[in-house]
Formats: sequence, C-alpha cells, structure tokens
Amino acid sequence: MNKRLWGGAFSADSLPLLQEYSNSIAFDWQLAAHDIRGSIAHVTMLGECGIISADESKQIRAGLEQLAKQVADGTIAFSIEDEDVHMNVERLLHEQIGSVAGKLHTARSRNDQVALDMHLYVREQCQNMISDIRAVQNVLLMLAEKHLEVVMPGYTHLQRAQPILFSHHLLAYFWMLERDKGRFSDCLKRANQSPLGAGALAGTTFAINRMRTAELLEFSSVYPNSLDAVSDRDFVIEFLSTSALTMTHLSRFCEEIVLWTSAEFRFLRLDDTYSTGSSIMPQKKNPDHAELIRGKSGRVYGALMSLLTTLKGLPLAYNKDMQEDKEGLFDTVKTLRGALQIMAGMLETVQVQASQMRTAAGADFSNATDMADYLAARGMPFREAHEVTAKLVAYCLENNTQLERLSIDFLKTRSALFSEDIFAALEVQTVVDRRISQGGTGTAAVKQQLVSARELMSSN
Repeated sequence: MNKRLWGGAFSADSLPLLQEYSNSIAFDWQLAAHDIRGSIAHVTMLGECGIISADESKQIRAGLEQLAKQVADGTIAFSIEDEDVHMNVERLLHEQIGSVAGKLHTARSRNDQVALDMHLYVREQCQNMISDIRAVQNVLLMLAEKHLEVVMPGYTHLQRAQPILFSHHLLAYFWMLERDKGRFSDCLKRANQSPLGAGALAGTTFAINRMRTAELLEFSSVYPNSLDAVSDRDFVIEFLSTSALTMTHLSRFCEEIVLWTSAEFRFLRLDDTYSTGSSIMPQKKNPDHAELIRGKSGRVYGALMSLLTTLKGLPLAYNKDMQEDKEGLFDTVKTLRGALQIMAGMLETVQVQASQMRTAAGADFSNATDMADYLAARGMPFREAHEVTAKLVAYCLENNTQLERLSIDFLKTRSALFSEDIFAALEVQTVVDRRISQGGTGTAAVKQQLVSARELMSSN
C-alpha cells in the first residue's frame, strides 16, 4: 500500500530506483528552515482568515516552531521515503502533533510552496553575497590606501604599457565588485516577491489573504499571476548570472595573483596560510587557492547554462524538470561565498614587493607615450610625434639603452622641440602623476577615487 502523502489514488508505490532518481531530499533539505518559516506564515494566515480554527493554527504553529529548532540544532532526520523537504516536514509535523498537521496544506500546493522556499533562499543569499563582496572591497581599499606610493607596470596584451599606481589597479576590481553588488541588490528586488497563494497553478477556492503572508515573510509584493508565480525561475537565473559575473571578476584577479607571485614577476608574496607546497619539490610555494577560484568559475557558469536550458522549453505551469533548479543554485552559493571569503583573507595577508614593481614599471619603454605627448604638447602633430618616438625606441633597442639615457644633443637631432625638461617628463613618478584626468592613475586622481569609494561604502 502506498504510504506517500499524495498516494491516495495509487495502488502501488514507486520502484526503489525511481524513488532514488526522483527524490530531492538529498539536496533540498537545505531549504528546511525556509520551508518551515513559510509554513508558519501560511498557517498563521489560515487561522486569521478563519479557514482553520485559531486553536488548530496555534497547534500547528507550535509544532513547526519545534521543528525549526531541530533544524537549527541539526538534529532533524530526513527520509528519502518522503521524497522532498516539504513532505518530510509535513510527515515530521504529523508525528509531533497528530492529524491536525494535515490542515497545514489547506489552500496550498507544493508548487507555490517550493517557489516560496526558493524566493526566501535566494533573497537571503543575495544579502549574504552583498555582505561578502563588501568584505573584499574593504580589504581592497585598505591595500590601496596602504600602498598608495607603489608604482607598477600597467599592461595591455600582457605586455608592459604604461606605469600606473598599484592602488589604481586594485581600485579597478573595487569598482567591478561594486557593480556586482549592485546586481545582487537588483536581483534582491525580484526575489522579494511572494508566490504563496498561487496554489498548483490557478489559485485556490479558499478566501486566503496573500498580502498577509507576504507581510509576515517581509516580502514587498505578491505575484499578480498564479501561473507565473509557480512556473518561472527567472529570479534564480538572475542570481546565477550575477554570481557568474562576480566569479569572472574574481577569476581575472586570481589569474593576476598567479602571475604576480611567480618568479617571472615577483610582485606579490602570498602568506603561507594561502599557499601550498609540492610533494616532490621542496622549494615550491603554489598559489593553489587563487587557481581554485579561477577554476571553480566554470561550475557557476555551468549552473547558469543548466537552468537556462532546463527552462527554455517548458510549457506553463509547473513541470518536474524544475526540480533541477536547486543543486546548481546550492553549489553556486557554496562556491561563490567560499571564493569571496578566501579572496578577502588572501588579499589581507599578501606581501607587496614594491621595489620589484617599480623596477618593472620603469622598463620596456613604458614612458614612450609621454615622450610623444611631450612633443605633441609643443605643437608637433601627434602622429608625427608617435613616429619620432617609435624610431627612438627602435634606436634604443638596437643600442641596448633607454629613452631617458639618450643625450639631449642626440634627441635634438630627431626634433628641435626637445629640451632638458624632457628627462623630468620621462621619470616614472612623473609619468604616473601627469595622468590627472578623472579616473586616471595620477596620485591626486587615485586619492579622489579612494575618497569616493570610502564615501560609497559608508553610504550603503
């Protein structure tokens, strides 16, 4: 005889293989606290609307609160026989308070119940991500303020291009993460909408108060259409998409950390707690955690593509395919939160090799653009100034020297516009500080960036 809560019309139970394949309790137990919270709001509303008695509402609420404590303590035992977190909670509630537990599901379906759980979960995780991103941003600001005088090479095509402040480079990631934070804030708006009361797909015949459950659960609104409420997971896709973008930014930074800690760069040294060794090579100090963050970005991209693929062909309303919305989401939360927390600690403990950075910043003709600008500022068309400078660079390469080492007499043979002040213009610090445009790498401009960033962090 079928013992499942939905099995009244069935004469046989599912095969064990099918039970194992289709059950979701192995992963959706993570929604238990949210499921119980939603049930408490639902049964409170049922009692207030007179759909069940006030005493029944009170009994059920007390039983749910006891289950919530067990979930928080980690003492609750879930069963594969009960298929999913919803049926497990209802079964456990029945064992605790008796048959009155059966009234909990009045005017509700598992379809709007699971949609509610997902909204509660995503809403919570948006807030967690915002908090974790802020922690990384605070470390970036601390590093940028502490190392404001450090000059490093700026790169294009991974070739040295122009010298910049290390702080400027760090702030680039601060602003990327600020946009990520904004995207999670936007995602929070869509997640903060209650589907409860939509029923299986068409609403319910009971005179429920959807706004009351939304109020109890601190939602800003309810879905205006019951079909939409239970059949879409666009808010989950939005969360996964934002997570994927955030992982992209972290992965790019980790790629640079891997490069910068190599013997070829020597710009940074990772703390031993954020490094690993080799089982065969005693000298090795590997940036494994940075590499793992870089590598795990693929998991998050995969979760996003998986859910997009799952939803793309589904007719309204609910389909069992939508059970596939959870595992990728849970894995994404674990992956991204771990990456953000590791990133904050790794950056907080990193050692900056300032002298190595500055030496590299002065090499490979990174001041060539300033020589061209120097000539252009004295009236030479920039394209002509570019050509003059390029030929001087070629001369230096042939003669193993640098632009700033050429004599003024030699420079005047290439252009009469050169004078002694060219050498001051080619100094690394001058090259950096002359980038005075808003958002540029000049010290004054970076200081203003830091002020803006600190004000932004304080305001939000």
